[in-house]
Amino acid sequence: MVNQSSSVDFFLLGFSEHPRLEKILFVVVLTSYLLTLVGNTLIILLSTLDPRLHSPMYFFLSNLSFLDLCFTTSCVPQMLFNLWGPKKTISFLGCSVQLFIFMSLGTTECILLTVMAFDRYVAVCQPLHYAIIIHPRLCRQLAAVAWVTGLVQSIVQTPPTLHLPFCPHRQIDDFLCEVPALIRLSCGDTTYNEIQMAIASIFILVVPLTLILASYSAIVRAVLRINSAKGRRKAFGTCSSHLMVVIIFYSSVIAVYLQPKNPYAQERGKFFGLFYAVGTPSLNPLIYTLRNKEVKRAFMRLLGKDRDSMEN
Repeated sequence: MVNQSSSVDFFLLGFSEHPRLEKILFVVVLTSYLLTLVGNTLIILLSTLDPRLHSPMYFFLSNLSFLDLCFTTSCVPQMLFNLWGPKKTISFLGCSVQLFIFMSLGTTECILLTVMAFDRYVAVCQPLHYAIIIHPRLCRQLAAVAWVTGLVQSIVQTPPTLHLPFCPHRQIDDFLCEVPALIRLSCGDTTYNEIQMAIASIFILVVPLTLILASYSAIVRAVLRINSAKGRRKAFGTCSSHLMVVIIFYSSVIAVYLQPKNPYAQERGKFFGLFYAVGTPSLNPLIYTLRNKEVKRAFMRLLGKDRDSMEN
């Protein structure tokens, strides 16, 4: 018999069979979370307070930073609690909330990265019409589409996942309450859920990634037509940070959601899932700040130093 009572807790196994590894992961996750909090909060502050960063690119970047803050906060505290102590439980309500938020924000990030690729496409391929095409109202609309799409996707997919007939042991072989892990926990027929996840993967992962690749192929063609080497470097420089974020994000997400069904892939998927949930949000601020002179200058101005002092 399968116990479907919502009062029964789930058990997040993670790497519970490797206690020493858990202690190492605790330090890694905590450090990454602190970097995420500091880095993304700093980007939001700079984009808000510095008038020179009041542009579409930094508007979308601040949305991404806010999303990453919410994304990690929805799962890291519970993850740290489970990694540090012997208790690996999460309540049914906690698992439901985590699943809903995690799925919503994950979908939003996929759409938001696509929107940012479109912004870079217009900036490089249509520079004279950039201000006309990417105007503030369109920026707000595109950001709203990303957030609403994530919300709708989560509303559609969360209830069927939570209504699966879970096995009595309630042991989730993962760090998080994610759709693939909960489907594996089911002792009943999961055909509908697997089809739903496959369709969602096409529209949320494959289609946005295809649009991003199409945008960057057009950007590459446009850049190669630039005569000066300096102009080509500048054009590539405006897109390189976003492209790095896209590669890191989609590599880890595809490894989690499109992995084959075998024990080795499942164990490997835990590491990719951990990196997807914790590593990517902490790397995004570093990628955008270390390779971006405008953000560096804005940071120095925030500290009270002028531009000349920074360049010297």
